[in-house]
Amino acid sequence: MQRRAQRDDQQRAERATRTGGLNRVVAAALAVPVMVLAGACSSDSGSDSGSGSGTQGAATASEGAASAAPTVQAAAYAALPDSCRTLSKKTLKDLVPKGGTSGKEGTSSDTAARASCSWSSLDNNGVDGSQFRWLNVSLLRFESDQAGGTGEAQARTYYAKQVKDAQNVSGAKNTKTEPLAGTGDEATVVRYDLKKKEGAFKQQTVVALVENVVVTLDYNGAGLAGDETPKADTLTTAAKKAAKEVVASVRSANGEGTGVGSGDGGDSSSKSPAPSASPSKTSSAAPSKTPAKSASKSAVAKS
Repeated sequence: MQRRAQRDDQQRAERATRTGGLNRVVAAALAVPVMVLAGACSSDSGSDSGSGSGTQGAATASEGAASAAPTVQAAAYAALPDSCRTLSKKTLKDLVPKGGTSGKEGTSSDTAARASCSWSSLDNNGVDGSQFRWLNVSLLRFESDQAGGTGEAQARTYYAKQVKDAQNVSGAKNTKTEPLAGTGDEATVVRYDLKKKEGAFKQQTVVALVENVVVTLDYNGAGLAGDETPKADTLTTAAKKAAKEVVASVRSANGEGTGVGSGDGGDSSSKSPAPSASPSKTSSAAPSKTPAKSASKSAVAKS
C-alpha cells in the first residue's frame, strides 16, 4: 500500500511538471505574434514619420528654389514710334525727293515690338534717264524674359546679326564698314555696290542699337536709263543723318528728349511714354526668338 501511494504521488508530480512546461510553451508561442505585431507597428510609425519629414523637406527645398530664382531686369523701352513718322519732312525731301512724305507702312502683328516703313522716289529726266531712290526704316524692340535674358542683351545680339548680314550680301562689291558715333548706344554703317538689271545701285545700311531697340535704315540709289550713278559718299552722308533722326524718335517715344521726325506733319512724340514696369513675355511678334528677315537683305530684294 505504501509503495502504491508513493507511485501515485510520483506520477502526479510528473504530470504537473509536464503540464507546467506545456503552459510555458503556449505562453511563449502567444507572445511571439504580439512582439512581431508590436515591432511592425513601431516600424510603420517610423516609416510614416520619415516619409512626412522627407515630403516636408522636399516642399521646403522647392519653395527655396522658387524664391531664389533670379529675376530679369525690365527692358528700358516699352514703346516704338510710328515708323512712318520717324523722319522730318526736310529729310524725306532730301533722301526721296519725288517720294512724298507719306511712306508705306510694313505689315506687323504688333507695332509696339516690330514696325517698318518705306519710301521710293523716281525722278524722271526724260531722254536723259532717271534717278531712283529707295529708303526703308525698320524698328525691332525686345522685351526681357527668363528664357532670353534682358531686352538689351537680346537687342545687342540682333544688332550684331544685322551688321553681319549687311556685310555679306550676295553679289555686293566694294563693301566698306565704319562705326557711326552719336547714334544710339552703338551704330555701324555698311556700304557697297550692287549691279542689277536696272542699273548700278549704291547701297547704304545703317544699323543702330539704342537700349533694347535695333534700328536698321536702308538707303540706296541708282541712275537708270543712262543717267549717272549717284555718288556713294553723298548717299552715305544722307543715310547717317536720317539714322540719327530715327534714333531720336525712338528715344522720344519713350520719354527721352524730343523726336525730330514727323514725316506727315504730325508730332512723332505724341505717343505717351510707357516705361516697362516689369519683365514680360516676349511680344507676339517674338523678335528675340524668330527675328524677321534681315532688313538689309530685304532692301536688296526691293531695290
